[in-house]
Amino acid sequence: GVPSIIPLCMIRYKAPASLGAVVAITGIFITVYILVIAPSFVGRTGPDGAMLKQYLEPAELKKLTENPYDSIWIIDVRPESAYRDGHIPTAQSFPSTTIMARLHEIPKEKYLIIYCETGGRVQIVTKRLAKAGYTRYMNWGANYRWKYDRATGDT
Repeated sequence: GVPSIIPLCMIRYKAPASLGAVVAITGIFITVYILVIAPSFVGRTGPDGAMLKQYLEPAELKKLTENPYDSIWIIDVRPESAYRDGHIPTAQSFPSTTIMARLHEIPKEKYLIIYCETGGRVQIVTKRLAKAGYTRYMNWGANYRWKYDRATGDT
């Protein structure tokens, strides 16, 4: 015979097999992001930030923290609680959730070395900074790249 036409409203949707499958897929995505995608942002600079690449290696950034220049700021865009628990010495806390409201505290003539937990959040922040007219910045990447002693508290 003639094929039946089934109204769309009568087709049943089958939900994912289990919450476990959703969690597993999410875990895989996060792992790929941390290991593949976020590291690809490391070292990206603004139009006038190329000179910051000399501090891309952790050992070179450590030297900068030991002999800081007033013209270069290290910016931690992780949440304040993560900053207090341990951050790169001399870094200043400007959480990604509040940095845009605090731009008046960051002079555009400063060179900014910016890091977060994985490097991906920095990429979002640097895009926003670029739209606000900042040109001297570098995505340093992930906090875990820093293998040296950390400062704690609000200093």
